[in-house]
Amino acid sequence: MAALYACTKCHQRFPFEALSQGQQLCKECRIAHPVVKCTYCRTEYQQESKTNTICKKCAQNVQLYGTPKPCQYCNIIAAFIGNKCQRCTNSEKKYGPPYSCEQCKQQCAFDRKDDRKKVDGKLLCWLCTLSYKRVLQKTKEQRKHLSSSSRASHQEKEQYSRLSGGGHYNSQKTLSTSSIQNEIPKKKSKFESITTNGDSFSPDLALDSPGTDHFVIIAQLKEEVATLKKMLHQKDQMILEKEKKITELKADFQYQESQMRAKMNQMEKTHKEVTEQLQAKNRELLKQAAALSKSKKSEKSGAITSP
Repeated sequence: MAALYACTKCHQRFPFEALSQGQQLCKECRIAHPVVKCTYCRTEYQQESKTNTICKKCAQNVQLYGTPKPCQYCNIIAAFIGNKCQRCTNSEKKYGPPYSCEQCKQQCAFDRKDDRKKVDGKLLCWLCTLSYKRVLQKTKEQRKHLSSSSRASHQEKEQYSRLSGGGHYNSQKTLSTSSIQNEIPKKKSKFESITTNGDSFSPDLALDSPGTDHFVIIAQLKEEVATLKKMLHQKDQMILEKEKKITELKADFQYQESQMRAKMNQMEKTHKEVTEQLQAKNRELLKQAAALSKSKKSEKSGAITSP
C-alpha cells in the first residue's frame, strides 16, 4: 500500500503525487487558497479569503503605521516608514545606492558584486528578476513537455520498426544477389545525374535525405521557439508596464485619498473650534442677559420703596 501524506492546510491524507511540491497542499486547498501577489509589497502569499488582498506582514504594518506610500526607488506601495520600502532600505544598507534596472529602467536595481547572483549576467531589480525567473521556469516546463512527447514518439517508432522488421526478415533473407546488383547501377545513375546538373551534392547526403528533413524540422522548431521567446519577452514587458501603471495609479489614488482625509480632518477641526467659540459667546450673552434682568428688577424694587 502506498504511503499517505497530510495536507498542510486541511490535514487530510493523500498520496505524495496529489500534493503540491512546495507547500504540500491538496487540490481542493490549492483552489480554495490560491497563491496571489500582495497588493502592497508584491510578494506571493497564500490567500486565506477572497476579500484579503494583502499579506500578513503588510496587514500588521498597516495596523501599526497606517497606509503605505510608494517607495522612492522601486515605486512599490510598501513604504510604511519614511519614503523607502523595507526591501530597498535593507539592500541599500548592504549593497549601497541603487542602479538602473536593465529591464524596467527604474533606479531600483542593487549590485551585489557577484555575477552568479545576476540573472543571465543582467542587473535587474527585484520585480524584474521574479518575472524573468517565472518566464525561464515556463520555458523549462515547455521544453520538458516537448522532450517527453518526442521521447514517447521515438519509442513508438522504434517499437513499430521492431515489429515490422521481424515480419519481413525472412522475405529480405530470400532476396537474390542479382536484384541487389540491379539496384546499385540505378543509384549510381541517380548520383551521376545530380552531379552533372552542377550541384555539389554528395551521395552520402542523398542517402541521408530523411536526416536532412529532420534537420529542416529542427531548424523550423528552433525558429518557432525563438519567435515564442520573443513574444513572451514582449508580453512580459507589457505586463511589467501595466503593473507599473497600476502601482502608479494606486499610489496616486492613495495620495489623493490621504489628502482628502487630511482636508476633512482639518475642516472637522475648524468646525469644532467655531462651534466651541459660538457656544462660549452664547454662554457669555446669557450671563449678560441674566445680569441685565437682575439689575432691572433691583431698579423696580428701589422705585417702589422710595415714596
